[in-house]
Amino acid sequence: MAKLEPSVIESMGFASIGKNVTISDKASFYNCANISIGNSARIDDFCVLSAGEGGIFIGNHVHIAVYSSLIGAGKITLSDFSGLSSRVSIYSSNDDYSGATMTNPTIPSQYAGVTHGDVYLGKHVIIGSGTVILPGVTLEEGVAVGALSLVRKNCKAFGIYLGYPAKFVKKRKRDLLELEKAFLSSLNQ
Repeated sequence: MAKLEPSVIESMGFASIGKNVTISDKASFYNCANISIGNSARIDDFCVLSAGEGGIFIGNHVHIAVYSSLIGAGKITLSDFSGLSSRVSIYSSNDDYSGATMTNPTIPSQYAGVTHGDVYLGKHVIIGSGTVILPGVTLEEGVAVGALSLVRKNCKAFGIYLGYPAKFVKKRKRDLLELEKAFLSSLNQ
């Protein structure tokens, strides 16, 4: 992956940018002034981050893998140590598909029925490849979502969810919390 030089990243106009950030030169960003990126974050090839009014907030040690997209008017938050596998799509805005309104962004709002909702991923959330997350969803700390899932509802802390729509399968181990402490302690040495 060819990455952008730090000076280029600094010149893009992000709301804030952390240290040791790795961004592919093939990633696309829209409305950088509403995007904040934390320390040691990595954004891979062909990702699209299109921030609306709510903005996009990426924490520390977050990975966004190839072909992922974060799009919409609502706020999208990826907390520390969270990760998106390839082709994950997070939407904080969604058209009304019922036929009651017109659809797509070329239509004036009075003819469309777009809904907006903030999306929040807590610390240590991991999302499997090809998963779609819809507006208004909160994934609490430690949630894991299996590949090719559709997340329409909130997910409780340290649960493993999968399917279409995503459903709770079992509890996730919490060992990673101790590993986080050891990792952060090692950074301070």
